[in-house]
Amino acid sequence: MIRVLVVDDEALVRTGFTHILDAAEDIRAVAAVPGGQAVRAAGELRPDVVLLDVRMPDVDGLTVLAELRRTPDPPVVAMLTTFDTDEYVEAALRSGAAGFLLKDTDPEQLPYLIRTLADGGTVLSSQVTRTVVDGFLGQGLREPYAVRLVSRLSERERAVLALMAEGRSNTDIGDRLHLSTGTVKGHVSAVFEKLHVDNRVQAALVAQRAGLLGPPRGGAAR
Repeated sequence: MIRVLVVDDEALVRTGFTHILDAAEDIRAVAAVPGGQAVRAAGELRPDVVLLDVRMPDVDGLTVLAELRRTPDPPVVAMLTTFDTDEYVEAALRSGAAGFLLKDTDPEQLPYLIRTLADGGTVLSSQVTRTVVDGFLGQGLREPYAVRLVSRLSERERAVLALMAEGRSNTDIGDRLHLSTGTVKGHVSAVFEKLHVDNRVQAALVAQRAGLLGPPRGGAAR
């Protein structure tokens, strides 16, 4: 069972997401709270995934994200918002968010996106994917430091990194490389350590700047 905490300042949004998530057999919304209660609720309920609003009147979502990231064994966090401006996308992803969803995400797609996040994948709404591709991954020249970092990886770790940068989940990576999920997780941890990064988006930045990936393309990350 995937345990999800919904954090939003609007009661209607919290209720709506709770109903959608609870309708899935393998997902449970363990709580839906305003921003000021988020860190405490996460500590008490230990969710696997947190859907976190960016703009809230009582506390800034990015501040909550930073606090959650500092906790032992932090949950996967996807930012939830009606805004798709570059400043929020950049700040959230660079602070360790694993996804960025707009509140008008298709309800039928939400359970799939939650499963992807829980399985280690990266999820971006199509409206913000172009920002990531053009702004963060759209570096035209190789950077020597990134090249040196990637050179530390084994051939298998490079393959895992390339698939991570595509937004693939651990299960997807394992299927493509014929590895167990546990083995994939081990490779992911090794990649993070060798690249000196904390999450998959940061790893994708290094991979792109090292020239490991092809030219950026459009389309939603999975």
